Amino acid sequence: MTPTASHPPQVAAAIEVDGVTLECVLLNRACRAPALVFLHDGLGSVAMWRDFPQRLADACACPALVYSRAGYGQSAPLAKPRLPDYMHVEALSTLPALLDRLDIARPILIGHSDGASIALIHAGAQPHAVRACVALAPHVFVEDMSIASITAARRAYASGNLRERLSAYHRDVDSAFLGWNDVWLSPAFRNWNIERSIAAIRCPLLLIQGRDDEYGTLAQLDAIRRLAGGPVAHVVLDGCGHSPHRDQPKATLGAIAGFIASVLRSQP
Repeated sequence: MTPTASHPPQVAAAIEVDGVTLECVLLNRACRAPALVFLHDGLGSVAMWRDFPQRLADACACPALVYSRAGYGQSAPLAKPRLPDYMHVEALSTLPALLDRLDIARPILIGHSDGASIALIHAGAQPHAVRACVALAPHVFVEDMSIASITAARRAYASGNLRERLSAYHRDVDSAFLGWNDVWLSPAFRNWNIERSIAAIRCPLLLIQGRDDEYGTLAQLDAIRRLAGGPVAHVVLDGCGHSPHRDQPKATLGAIAGFIASVLRSQP
């Protein structure tokens, strides 16, 4: 369905959840189909998705929600440092509350990196409340290469131009970067693992990872394929790093659109 003048294709909103104001963008509100919900990576935001959510929502004729988590984009900065369970808190508390506020039922979750892990945790906790899940470069457990790359990012933030580049996307760039980087590099985080959540998932999954991902190996996808209780499709992209939707946008969009079409045919 084509969006009408009274329901423009893109609407920005500031929505309060548990006393925290979150930057949200609603796409294609007039489309009557399951909503796509986009969950960004550990340094991401609404703006850093660029036009990918709109292109995918248009290709699937679906409405969509894109939001910045607390500490990111134009959402409220973090009130206190993150703890190692921050992805569980987002998946089990903030995300359900936001979906309830917006009356979004049985969405299709599309997450990248940390956002993919959040999507998987949520899908495992509410197996009948998620229609399907797309995980781009998900984290299931902590690998040495992840820590090495995150350590390199810290050096680039301190002495390179990473802080300047990120400041264009985040209201409080230190909240965004350090809130992510500090917790990942903390000793307590080395034992972080979501395999138990994966085992509880029953909805269809699509996994996409770049063969040159600098933040995780294909062992992450192998663990999900081994543990998940629902159907799992996977795509490994050559010439692609940690961000398939930026490194290989055409292939990534095509794979996700095809997967969603299949889901909607089987779950009308």
